[in-house]
Amino acid sequence: MSDDENLKFTPLDALHRSLGAKMVPFAGYAMPVHYPAGILNEHLHTRAAAGLFDVSHMGQALLLGPDAATALETLVPGDLQVLKEGATRYTQLTDDNGGILDDLMATKRNDGLYLVVNAACKDADFARIDAKIGSRAKLVRLDDRALLALQGPKAAEVMARLAPDSVGQKFMTLRAGKIGAFDCWFTRSGYTGEDGYEISVPASQAEGLAKLLLDQPEVKPIGLGARDSLRLEAGLCLYGHDIDTTTSPIEADLVWSISKRRRAEGGFPGAARVQKELADGPSRKRVGILPEGRAPAREGTEIVDANGNKIGIVTSGGFGPTVNGPIAMGYVPASFAQPGTPVGLVVRGKTLPAKIAGMPFAPHRYFRG
Repeated sequence: MSDDENLKFTPLDALHRSLGAKMVPFAGYAMPVHYPAGILNEHLHTRAAAGLFDVSHMGQALLLGPDAATALETLVPGDLQVLKEGATRYTQLTDDNGGILDDLMATKRNDGLYLVVNAACKDADFARIDAKIGSRAKLVRLDDRALLALQGPKAAEVMARLAPDSVGQKFMTLRAGKIGAFDCWFTRSGYTGEDGYEISVPASQAEGLAKLLLDQPEVKPIGLGARDSLRLEAGLCLYGHDIDTTTSPIEADLVWSISKRRRAEGGFPGAARVQKELADGPSRKRVGILPEGRAPAREGTEIVDANGNKIGIVTSGGFGPTVNGPIAMGYVPASFAQPGTPVGLVVRGKTLPAKIAGMPFAPHRYFRG
């Protein structure tokens, strides 16, 4: 629990507690899993209006120098050299076997790149980047900054009211400007499938900014529980669950994040495996799964064929409030990956019928301009 002396605390810890949040350990931090309204209401509110998430546990850094994009391309399959200033790209740190060490966002700046990585991986990520390319670009951790996410169809209305510089901002771009009186960097992106913003702010100003956003009638605080159900409905990967060092970007259905140039040229760890899977197809794939009935299939549930043979495993699963039913994602052999393919899910010793489904389960509503 949150009184574990080994846990770290975000700059919004006191605010979470004052709002009545249930705090739990997550990635080494005490984090709010939900507030008094509960996960279901928080999920539905984010889909209908705007939810404010504390994601300050995630890692932020600058990779400085004119060679930063070219240097980082030696560690990731994303096409970073093509980015224009202010543009953001999703990519993955890969290992020599083509497995995923972490996924991250990289934004082009006039002095290099701005990086956001997962909380549980940030120390290893930054150590790897520093060790591998430290001589070509300078890594500067931004541990003195907090990160908030404002997500939902009313997020743009809120931002337009408080941050005129955000008006007209397109998906996957970053702008620097004021939100109220606070100096921020805001990227139009997010982890819920909704339109929204991820906002970096000095840690010392995080609580003031959060209170300003929560004072807006459209905005309510949202915890980790709804964040997880929202991202599952959006069909987005959670590192350590849906992707890890055993999965390649191709198996994980992240082909779209690798440009034609990087697919052809390689030049990143594990490129040989990625290129082979691009040419021949992967042996297994991440897929969406719709269980029949109302019983959810949680992470770790076995996926079986018509004869009861184990063919895969659920990596994320639960109830989708927007879908109003159970949803899941997991890995199956490529021959079972076609939407509509019947499979079985072994839940509490019983095999329940399900079928492979396309993702996302809830439509993405990003603002692409």
